[in-house]
Amino acid sequence: MSDFQPLTGVRVVTLALNVPGPIAADKLAKMGAEVIKIEPPTGDPLKHYSSDWYSELSAKQKVISCNLKTEQGMAELLAILATTDLLITAQRPSALERLGLSWQQLKVQFPKLSYLAIVGHSGKEADKPGHDLTYQAKLGLLTPPQMPKILLADMVGAEKAFSMALAAILNNQKTAKGSYIEVALEDAAIEASYPFTYGVTDTGGLLSGALAEYALYETAKGWLAVAALEPHFKKRLQEKLGLEKLTKDSVGKALMGKTADEWEQWGGVEDIPLSAIR
Repeated sequence: MSDFQPLTGVRVVTLALNVPGPIAADKLAKMGAEVIKIEPPTGDPLKHYSSDWYSELSAKQKVISCNLKTEQGMAELLAILATTDLLITAQRPSALERLGLSWQQLKVQFPKLSYLAIVGHSGKEADKPGHDLTYQAKLGLLTPPQMPKILLADMVGAEKAFSMALAAILNNQKTAKGSYIEVALEDAAIEASYPFTYGVTDTGGLLSGALAEYALYETAKGWLAVAALEPHFKKRLQEKLGLEKLTKDSVGKALMGKTADEWEQWGGVEDIPLSAIR
C-alpha cells in the first residue's frame, strides 16, 4: 500500500487528539496526504497513555505545538488553513466556537476548506460529554466488573472519520467548495453494536456460542476458539474429529485430547478455522 498514494497534493490539518482523529489522520497520511497536526503546548494525552501508539500514529504527520489561545498561535493556524483542503477537529463545538474555529466561522474566510468534526454525540447533543466506556455502557455491551478490551466506539469512529474525510476531499475536488461533516462516536458505537442489538451475538443467538461449530472450548491446556461456521467447515470438523453427531458436548469431549496450541496447528493442516485463545 506504500505505493498507493491517491491523496498526494492534498493538505490536511488536524486538531484532533487522543484516538479516533489521529487514527483517521494517519490513514490519510499513508495515502499520500500532507498531514499537519496542531497540538496544544501540553501535547496529545495519547502520548502519556501509550507513547508507542502515539509515535506510530504520528510518524507520517508534521506535528506542530501551537497555543491557539494566543494571537500568535491562532495567526499561525489560520495561515496554514489558507492552503488546506480538510480540517479535522475533535473538540467540543462550543470550545471551538469560542476560539473562532467553528465551521460557521471558518467557511466565510476559507470557502474551499472542508471541515470534519468528530464529536461524542450527534446534533444538538454534540457538546454532551462522553467516552468509549459510556457509549458501550449505554448499549449494554459491558459485563461488569470487566472493562472492555477494545475501544469499540473510538476504533469504529476512526474508520467512519477516515471514510468521511475521503468523501469530503472527493466532493471538494468535484465542486471546489468546502463541506461540513460530523462523525459522532456514540453513533459509531451504535452501528458496531448491531450484531448484539439484532440478536446475532446475544444469548442464544447464532454467534453467541450456542452452535457447536462456533464456540469456545476448554482443551487439555488452554482454551480454543472454533469457528467452523460455513457448512463445508462444519462438515470437515465433524469428519476429522470422527464424530457421529456434532454437539457442544461431543466437540468439547473431543477437544480435551490435545492442547489449544496443538489443535490450532491441527486446524491449519486440516483447513479448519481454529485458534488458541492467547
